[in-house]
Amino acid sequence: MAGILYVCATPIGNLGDMTPRVVECLKNADLIAAEDTRESLRLLNRFDIHTAFCSYHEHNKYEKADTLIAGLLEGKNIALITDAGTPAISDPGEVLVRKCHEAGITVTSLPGASAVVTALSVSGLPSGRFVFEGFLPQENRDRKKIIKELSAERRTIVLYEAPHHLKKTLRELAEHLGTRELAICRELTKKHEEVLRMTLPEALDYYGTTEPRGEFVLVIAPPDGEDVLKDEKRDWEGLTLEAHVSRYLEEGMDKKAAMKKVALERGISRREVYQALLSASEEKEDSHE
Repeated sequence: MAGILYVCATPIGNLGDMTPRVVECLKNADLIAAEDTRESLRLLNRFDIHTAFCSYHEHNKYEKADTLIAGLLEGKNIALITDAGTPAISDPGEVLVRKCHEAGITVTSLPGASAVVTALSVSGLPSGRFVFEGFLPQENRDRKKIIKELSAERRTIVLYEAPHHLKKTLRELAEHLGTRELAICRELTKKHEEVLRMTLPEALDYYGTTEPRGEFVLVIAPPDGEDVLKDEKRDWEGLTLEAHVSRYLEEGMDKKAAMKKVALERGISRREVYQALLSASEEKEDSHE
């Protein structure tokens, strides 16, 4: 009978976030697969866990997954942990979990800390709909492609970033995403935890004089800070721009706000809305002459 793969979340900083269930699982497993055995050894020693463990990381994730699958098929129970947080989320554990499903092996999660969810919960930005991109690629072509896609994204965006890449990332995001608001979450759950709220250009200025330290999660607001996809009904389709704006004017919205909302919903600039209204007004004047 095959064993079970246990996906075990570990603290992202504060060791007090280690759950009793995870501690018990790690003690009772036949083997622990750890992303960084040196980091994990400190964690295991802290909780008096003496289970055998092996490395499972980005550079051996395919061949080692096959070895672990073989052990699971022999009946071993294996616990998967990452450096910090939940395995398989922007993490090589994704490969092992997929291979387990392909082999018919049971996979179960022991939930706990996750930097994505932690950052969203303290950001104060719309969290009902979000997209998670993990770390942006360092290869220029792939990086430019993803940032271009993000510039059209209308949900909240969550990114991871290392301190030595933060300034470059903020510069590129400000160039393509404009003045969107963001929460810069640093060292979450740790002694020097910090959450800063500002716009992308302001963040770029701030880190022009402040050296980035620690690990970062960037939570970027939708365009103009509005959760524009909260209601996905597109019942304005088929309306002219003028009729679309008129609908919001009739609801009591002022003209500037109505134009802004129409531009946001249609994914166009406010200038295009203004020009369309101006043209419609001129046509009406011509028809009355």
